[in-house]
Amino acid sequence: MDREVAFALIKTEGLDETSRTRIQREAQARFRLFDSITSFLKGAGQRQPLVLVLDDLHWADTASLMLLQFIARELTGARVLLVGTYRDVEVNRQHPLAETLGEVTRSAGGGFERILLRGLSQEDVGRFIGVTSGLTPPSGLVQAVHTQTEGNPLFVTEVVRLLVQQGDLTGEQAIDRESWEFRVPEGVKEVIGRRLNRLSQRCNEVLSITSAIGREFTLEQVDRLMEDLTQDMLLDVLEEALHGRLVEEMPTSIGRYQFTHALIQETLAQELTITRRVRLHARIAEVLEELYGSNAEAHAAELVHHYVQAEAMLGSEKLVHYSLLAGERALTTYAHEEALAHFQRALAAKEGLPMEAETAALLFGLARAQLATLQLHQLQEAVTSLSRVLDYYAEAGDVDRAVAVAEYPLPIIPGLIGATQLIPRALALVPPDSQEAGRLLSQYGSAMGIQQGDYEGAQEPLGRALAIAQGAGDVTLEMGTLVSSLSVDLYHFHWREGLPKSLRAIELAIQLDYPSAEVVARAHSWCANYVMGVLGGAQPHVEGGLTVAERLRDSFWLTTWLFFNAVMSRLDGDWQAAREYTNRGLAIAPQDIRLLLTRVRLEYEVGDVGQGEAYKDRLREALRLAPPGPSLENGFSAVVIPSVARTSGFADWLDIAEACAQTVLSSPSATYGVVIYARTGLALTAVQRGDVVAAEELYAALEPVREIYMIMFPDTICIDRLLGLLSVTLDRLDQAVAHFGDALAFCRRVRARPDLAWSCCDYADALLERNGAGDRAKAITLLDESLAISSELGMRPLMERVLSRLEILRA
Repeated sequence: MDREVAFALIKTEGLDETSRTRIQREAQARFRLFDSITSFLKGAGQRQPLVLVLDDLHWADTASLMLLQFIARELTGARVLLVGTYRDVEVNRQHPLAETLGEVTRSAGGGFERILLRGLSQEDVGRFIGVTSGLTPPSGLVQAVHTQTEGNPLFVTEVVRLLVQQGDLTGEQAIDRESWEFRVPEGVKEVIGRRLNRLSQRCNEVLSITSAIGREFTLEQVDRLMEDLTQDMLLDVLEEALHGRLVEEMPTSIGRYQFTHALIQETLAQELTITRRVRLHARIAEVLEELYGSNAEAHAAELVHHYVQAEAMLGSEKLVHYSLLAGERALTTYAHEEALAHFQRALAAKEGLPMEAETAALLFGLARAQLATLQLHQLQEAVTSLSRVLDYYAEAGDVDRAVAVAEYPLPIIPGLIGATQLIPRALALVPPDSQEAGRLLSQYGSAMGIQQGDYEGAQEPLGRALAIAQGAGDVTLEMGTLVSSLSVDLYHFHWREGLPKSLRAIELAIQLDYPSAEVVARAHSWCANYVMGVLGGAQPHVEGGLTVAERLRDSFWLTTWLFFNAVMSRLDGDWQAAREYTNRGLAIAPQDIRLLLTRVRLEYEVGDVGQGEAYKDRLREALRLAPPGPSLENGFSAVVIPSVARTSGFADWLDIAEACAQTVLSSPSATYGVVIYARTGLALTAVQRGDVVAAEELYAALEPVREIYMIMFPDTICIDRLLGLLSVTLDRLDQAVAHFGDALAFCRRVRARPDLAWSCCDYADALLERNGAGDRAKAITLLDESLAISSELGMRPLMERVLSRLEILRA
């Protein structure tokens, strides 16, 4: 689930409501599906302890493994035992299960245990033979079976079954044997081969053909393939296989069978020659298509498998057709990785052919699958695919499809070219005052403001979209446009301008029952009030926003509001509440950089170095996987990491913070807000390094933003305190004292207790360095206040800093 929401902030900010709803649908639905399954298991475990066994995980698909990761994280503390088995020889470092096991190991912590099954002991083998044969097996037999099979359960089972079928385990045979010199095959396939040899030639032929269908098959399917057998004759053959325990009936469906082990089916299938295999898959594909009839679309993935195997004989027409259907069906069931594979396979079959309607549909499907899997390296590929499809529909005069392609929500990542490429071309196809134009303009404005960092340029399309909405009385478009405009305001720190818009958007969202719009508008209102120090205005939104996010059950917005609540709890010095909020968020999104930064900051602030290091390691990995360019992740990291370094005394991470900041500042499309984050981080780095040149430049850049940027988000460092630290570095002590005085007043007003304690200490340091009349006495008073707050809140690093200064002063 953690990759489902990794870029949801970037993807949803700046979109009109229709587009926002569409892009969130995939992640929301999958999150709700996973969450409902987890809630069901938790509820079942409350009534009585529950054990859930997942067998053969090495065959699980990617979507199923993502569900396993989600469940494993969420079941901490529940009365549920989750047991999974897999063959380790099947799993290398590139296997999807390897990554899943790593994630489960990390997220479950002490609740996870890996047990290596070495094989059955000789005693266990003896007991198994006894249960199977009804005899007390001779020690020679037990030793021979154990030695030859090395206790491998599958080998033991197949060998003993073979002995039973041969009559070697009857009473007289077992007693009379002096030695057991049977040859156990090197692999289980040979064991299966010996069992098959005891069946009739006709039974082997039927099983060989059936193996090409798959592990499961129906009587009707085999009946169509075996034209020379009546159904009664076929039933006799299948009963022979049933008695030999090579196949078994499915208890939930009459006439449905499956091979008792997948390796039996694999062994039979691999014995087919290439020519016979191709011809057989071609025949199976035709039979299944005929059987399914008008319902063939529901079985598209199954048909694709056979048409792929038979491509050399049947060509690629049906392969492409059913791949398109299977891909679309996989998208509707949120199996994004499976959809991606279907579209890629079909497009490979059409490589080199001119663009036509089917290819356009495949490219559109491919782009949607790439966007849904949220792989960074695929984002630009998806944009390229959408661009080709848009050109095709525009040339074909299919305006509706062209607009649908342009409207499809793209990640609004600063620096990533996407919507600004597509939307202008679609706008040229629709009437300029139409509601279609309004939706496109709303999305275009957010893309300009965030992707290209052009706040002024974004206002024109946003204004036109709002005018179209109001002129047409389209309150849904009005609400969506306001949300798009608020997203741009957030990125550019236009707090006061955005507040009236956010209140109107909240009003419309409640009126229209659009929680997805309300949660964005409340985010802006909270941020605007918070950064301007209006704590009373921020509090209702932080509480209401979490309630709406919980109702919405959207993973990104739920983690966002948990993050906001963690920030507010830290602001009050309530470390336990902050931990609980971050724990809840990280259970949903383990690599959420906002939550990890908050937790790293918190643990070092209270002096828990062990926990701080653990979360720092997780943060390092999350940063490695973060979006490149002038992203919020890089901006946040540039701010928080130097704060942690100053608290902990560890300066080794300053280079990482500086790299994050420079990544932002080097991009021409960085938004104003992210630039301020980067400069703030560089200012904190310059203070710790005593870099006078950098401090001079950064003071000049940050001092003008005091009025709109009173308190730093997300690390809650008062901007005046930062300017005071820069002034000390520049040896402008009178100026520093003035800034610290303002910082103190601000922190008292908003009741930011941890920041008040730090501001008192920094203020005292500036006074002691200035050493003017009355400075020493005032510094002691400030240090006493800082010690009282830090002692009450358990801020050990700050306590030690203050105590060392007081000890020197009072000596």
